[in-house]
Amino acid sequence: MEEQKHKRRIHYSGKYPKKFEEKYKEHNPQKYADTIAHVIEKGSTPAGMHISIMVQEILDFLQIKPGQQGLDATLGYGGHTRRMLEQLNGNGCIYGLDVDPIESEKTTKRLRDLGFDENRFQFRLTNFANIDEVASEAGKFDFILADLGVSSMQIDNPQRGFSYKIDGPLDLRMNPNKGSSAAQRLREITKEEFVGMLIENSDEPYAQEIADKVFFRMQKGAAMDTTTELREAIEAALVYLSKDERAEAVKKSCQRTFQALRIDVNSEFEVLYAFLDKLPSVLKPGGRVAILTFHSGEDRLVKRAFKEGYQNGIYSEICRDVIRPSAQECRMNPRAKSTKMRWAVRSTADLCTID
Repeated sequence: MEEQKHKRRIHYSGKYPKKFEEKYKEHNPQKYADTIAHVIEKGSTPAGMHISIMVQEILDFLQIKPGQQGLDATLGYGGHTRRMLEQLNGNGCIYGLDVDPIESEKTTKRLRDLGFDENRFQFRLTNFANIDEVASEAGKFDFILADLGVSSMQIDNPQRGFSYKIDGPLDLRMNPNKGSSAAQRLREITKEEFVGMLIENSDEPYAQEIADKVFFRMQKGAAMDTTTELREAIEAALVYLSKDERAEAVKKSCQRTFQALRIDVNSEFEVLYAFLDKLPSVLKPGGRVAILTFHSGEDRLVKRAFKEGYQNGIYSEICRDVIRPSAQECRMNPRAKSTKMRWAVRSTADLCTID
């Protein structure tokens, strides 16, 4: 049997390494706290790490008390979960849900290492559209949080294909083991369907031009399997714009195109519809729910569901005006800029039951 050579860790080269694999200090916040603090101070998110958004605003609204049972419908890095667990002061339990088997395993280990055992924290690898199934096992919840944003661990890892800025496979799946990747979806749909996807999922103003270029290239035999290939097609589609406006237009169209594909690949609107529909039935009377959204399509759905629930007496209070992160938070964490928070309080009249 051939002896395997020891594989050395990639060296953290220079002050500011650019490659994801070289940023091992950023991946280890406990050991390299100074490096993490410096990266955050510059207004950047450390590689593979997620900075939780609007933590204090969420805690102020949820009013968590020891002995309660809560749900983090989108576990992610676990930053919100950790702070909510701390509010329970060792008395109570939080369930965390996520569909990402890669990151959820890391997050669960982090929380266990902090001392949150199974009596305090329970994890379920499931979509938050299945909250009724979780509640049928666990019982109703005093408070629920749903952060609908993509986590920074997914964005930063080039193998996940979430960012047009980094070359990697055009994947975009929250669970890379299930469903079709974004590259596969592009091969399955028609050009007209792609135009509709871009308009419906991200209000893309150059939807027709982008779809024309993407499908022209694919019909000529070019691959559309990587983030770079899709970005280059978008750049080519907008080459007719003046030089002054082209760079910003390409940036925004890349963001919107990747968003539209991600929403489609993960059935995000369908999942959110199901979650909002089942939400009242899993909240205890007087229970509180806070939802963070990151684009107008999500926010419209949440706003409408809360408004209809209030009019029907399901919610006794709802957020009248959207809540946004402070200017200081946005400076420290630019990824917070598009965040909107809405909340609702379940009516004390228990109108809904779990089947």
